[in-house]
Amino acid sequence: MTSTTESSVPAGTTSEPVLEVRDLVKHYPLTQGILFKRHVGAVKAVDGVSFDLARGETLGIVGESGCGKSTVAKMLVHLEEPTGGRIAFKGQDITGLSGRGMKSVRRNIQMVFQDPYTSLNPRMTVGDIIGEPFEIHPEVAPKGDRRRKVQDLLDVVGLNPEYINRYPHQFSGGQRQRIGIARGLALQPEVIVADEPVSALDVSVQAQVVNLMERLQSEFELSYVFIAHDLSIVRHISNRVAVMYLGKVVEIGTDTEIYEHPTHPYTQALLSAVPLPDPTDREHRERILLAGDVPSPANPPSGCHFRTRCWKAQEVCARVEPPLAVPEWFRDGGGPTAHPSACHFADESTAPPTGEPGKRPGAPDGGPGSGPGASGRPPEEA
Repeated sequence: MTSTTESSVPAGTTSEPVLEVRDLVKHYPLTQGILFKRHVGAVKAVDGVSFDLARGETLGIVGESGCGKSTVAKMLVHLEEPTGGRIAFKGQDITGLSGRGMKSVRRNIQMVFQDPYTSLNPRMTVGDIIGEPFEIHPEVAPKGDRRRKVQDLLDVVGLNPEYINRYPHQFSGGQRQRIGIARGLALQPEVIVADEPVSALDVSVQAQVVNLMERLQSEFELSYVFIAHDLSIVRHISNRVAVMYLGKVVEIGTDTEIYEHPTHPYTQALLSAVPLPDPTDREHRERILLAGDVPSPANPPSGCHFRTRCWKAQEVCARVEPPLAVPEWFRDGGGPTAHPSACHFADESTAPPTGEPGKRPGAPDGGPGSGPGASGRPPEEA
């Protein structure tokens, strides 16, 4: 396999990444004892995540609850301190910044939170909530100009500027999320981290908020890290998609590569569970039902984290952790759909393997199923 974790940059974006994440790790210590605490382990919430975010791009992050999506989001804005790894903004390493240095960077990386009911202070008016960033960064808006700035932001997100003196409880859920987005835009950031910004909203309101975010991205040249459970929403708004499982990115690529040509078994299982509106399509679709439960992040499996639930798992999967890389057999003959996948046996086949170990049904000699790693040996030994 190749060692790269990047895929082609979508049209309309520049090649230079505005945000670079390399081997990001967040471990929460587990201790025992009351007076004399001793370290007995760690919850590996994020365990080596890498990706780039280009200017003007939306990177969607999907995965089931507990996979580490929100922890990644919090580390990007330094609400959580990384245990290891590197975060770079426009080439500057911001991982260890604090105080004044972090203050200047945070102005350019803002966050929209999941729950609009708890992320807004009920004791503050809308004007105070949206204008609070100006108190911390007075250079953005002089004191006498702040009211007008807040009213302009309300207008931009589709709310009446006259609502400036109202309180959060006087708004619906969708309107509150628009207020949260306005607060995120106040400092004119370049990157917005949206942590499941529509999951607490009604379906009809979700579409309005997603369309608003798309319009704002075009208008203000924003880059998004968009986290969500709903795969259809992620596909609608994202240029690229990263799939996470148990603290790791297991597959990353463009929306077409992930949704139409998934190669990792976990991605294939996720997509098989997406509801289809057409009953005829539902009848003929093959569902992939995973066995067992998600392992504990305090004690993840050796090698490939997904192997305990995977129908393609073999001995090599327990011994060698597969890198997030383009498989050589796809890189050489996979065409435009070749993309990084953290699986020793990555291919588009979803059928359980039969016959020879490491060879999937329908895989011709020399094709997927017969390349490095398919022999049951680690890729570097194949």
